[in-house]
Amino acid sequence: MSMTFSGQVALVTGAAAGIGRATALAFAAEGLKVAVADLDAQGGEGTAELIRAAGGEAVFIRCDVTKDAEVKALLDRVINTYGRLDYAFNNAGIEIEKGSLAEGSEAEFDAIMGVNVKGVWLCMKHQIPLMLNQGGGAIVNTASVAGLGAAPRMSIYAASKHAVLGLTKSAAIEYAKKGIRVNAICPAVIDTDMFRRACETDPKKADYVAALHPIGRIGKVEEISAAVLYLCSDGASFTTGQGLVVDGGMTAI
Repeated sequence: MSMTFSGQVALVTGAAAGIGRATALAFAAEGLKVAVADLDAQGGEGTAELIRAAGGEAVFIRCDVTKDAEVKALLDRVINTYGRLDYAFNNAGIEIEKGSLAEGSEAEFDAIMGVNVKGVWLCMKHQIPLMLNQGGGAIVNTASVAGLGAAPRMSIYAASKHAVLGLTKSAAIEYAKKGIRVNAICPAVIDTDMFRRACETDPKKADYVAALHPIGRIGKVEEISAAVLYLCSDGASFTTGQGLVVDGGMTAI
């Protein structure tokens, strides 16, 4: 299936590492110009450098997605640099819970909801008008299998990902006849630096988590980036308002 992306422009938030970096690189490999956004300037610029070293075109833009002014400035920079925005992958997110619901703090709640929910909302708020002006585009938001059911000891995170799916579906219906498709991806556990850090204190955790996936392993970042590119591609032109589950069979049990 041809992706037919050449010459277009993509924005990826949370692109300093992990799924975001893999997706930025995948967009660039298909010939897109890529705006790389993250709070981590070193990691974000590193992603942009990897793209440029491979012959692609990329710009790094530091952005706190919880701040309206910074998100607006991010989109202004994308337009000033590339003149348009065809695809947006709103991937910036955090996961900081370590206990039961009653053990959570207000600071944890505000931080998780601020990045995972407000950040996605603000990004779409500023991306959609640009796409309307140019006649269309596609947006993909990062949700999670935690947004499809319960996630014990991760209740705030789960609530945030349920909210991402709600935002995704609502925006998809609002703009379905205006040339903008909005979807989400719902990954299970993916092999990222965050996951590896979580396993450092418990050597058995990696095997335990892998066993939760019927396919027998956790996912790879490239498997998620492939799903994002599919949702942006012409092959998904009849797909909107969906949460694409990429979970090694976890939710099929």
